[in-house]
Amino acid sequence: MPRRIWAILAVAFGVSVSVLDGTIINVALPTIAHELGISAADSIWIVNAYQLAIVVSLLSFSALGDVVGHRYVYLIGLALFTLSSVGCALSRTLTQLILTRVIQGFGAAAITSVNTTLIRNIYPKNQLGRGMGINATIVAVSSVAGPSIAAAILSIGSWPWLFAVNIPVGLVALLLSSRFLPDNPVHTERKFDWRDGAMNALVFGLLIASIEGFSHGLDPRLIAVGVAATLAVGFFFVHGQLRKPYPILPFDLLRIPIFSVSILTSICSFIAQMLAMVSLPFFLQRQLGYDEVSTGLLLTAWPAVIMIVAPVAGILVERVHAGILGGVGLFILSIGLFLLAFLPGEPAPWNIIWRLVLCGLGFGLFQSPNNSILIASAPPERSGSASGMLATARLIGQTTGAALVALLFHLSPEGNTHIALIVAGCFSLVAAGLSSTRISLALPEALRRKK
Repeated sequence: MPRRIWAILAVAFGVSVSVLDGTIINVALPTIAHELGISAADSIWIVNAYQLAIVVSLLSFSALGDVVGHRYVYLIGLALFTLSSVGCALSRTLTQLILTRVIQGFGAAAITSVNTTLIRNIYPKNQLGRGMGINATIVAVSSVAGPSIAAAILSIGSWPWLFAVNIPVGLVALLLSSRFLPDNPVHTERKFDWRDGAMNALVFGLLIASIEGFSHGLDPRLIAVGVAATLAVGFFFVHGQLRKPYPILPFDLLRIPIFSVSILTSICSFIAQMLAMVSLPFFLQRQLGYDEVSTGLLLTAWPAVIMIVAPVAGILVERVHAGILGGVGLFILSIGLFLLAFLPGEPAPWNIIWRLVLCGLGFGLFQSPNNSILIASAPPERSGSASGMLATARLIGQTTGAALVALLFHLSPEGNTHIALIVAGCFSLVAAGLSSTRISLALPEALRRKK
């Protein structure tokens, strides 16, 4: 038990900082844009460069973990993430910051690609649900706690400290991981196909680049070329993956109905979340006059509620169908987002906070059950791929959400945050509908036993 606790802490430290860094910078984007002399739309590249690097490499790291060991991939990711955090803190131009954020993203991809599989290695089978519940809560809270952590840091320091705080946490995680994480059996008969890894990166890179180009007002002809290249490369990549016994893109898992529906639900939910988390700081600071610290403190209401609700939802999934929990939670989230979009002209802080509490309640009800059903629906020997797909769905949603905010900044300089929140509410409603369709699908065996 003591060794297991230290191992869980090692995973928790690494996963929390890698997920946090996707959103912790959002509160400071207006300030960074001012200090670096860049536009609001261009400042979103600081977020998207990180997310893009993770998206293009995450599934490859997941497959590599099955070949060389999940512990080894996790340690390499921690080292890369910690070192690149130094570079981010020392950056003084947008180009420098984006380059170091890309490297940081590769480190985060290695961390998040194997974290769920590490939980399987740490916990005995009869206690696996506890480990998954803890991990789901860490990811769910970390994905929305960025503004709160940023507020605490910015109250005593400038924006480079948002990256500098990763350094001691990363070093502690490296120490704990090297001592306490268990080794896992590797598949010696399998070889990592670097060509498939490159094709995977190219497909996802072209896809996200096309979305980004559209959101930043790129020449439509260049966007058309990017979309055509995505379709062409994607066709050959998918055709090759369908014939592989161990594909990087796990089509075998996508053939499981409840798994594929859960992936789509997750993508839509994180699009909604990121639309809100990127646009709200601009709304609170530029239209309502709050400073960085006050903005972060207000947005704390969202993750604070998740910390309470997510573990409870993880227990409820043993008795209530995950499709019902997810549908209800996402419907509540959509109500909260629509209410934020139609705030009165000069709202009191409490009027903002209770709407954010509603969002946190809805997202917390959805996230833990959705993660549980995703992992439980995959065979044990495919847990690495399931972990990679879960993280990929989250990151595709977050990257798309941030890109949509940038697009709205271009299309509607005035009132763009209101439109972003309305769009976020619509995506949440779509996700609620998708989640509800799972009620008619067969539950994974592990969850049926609990019933």
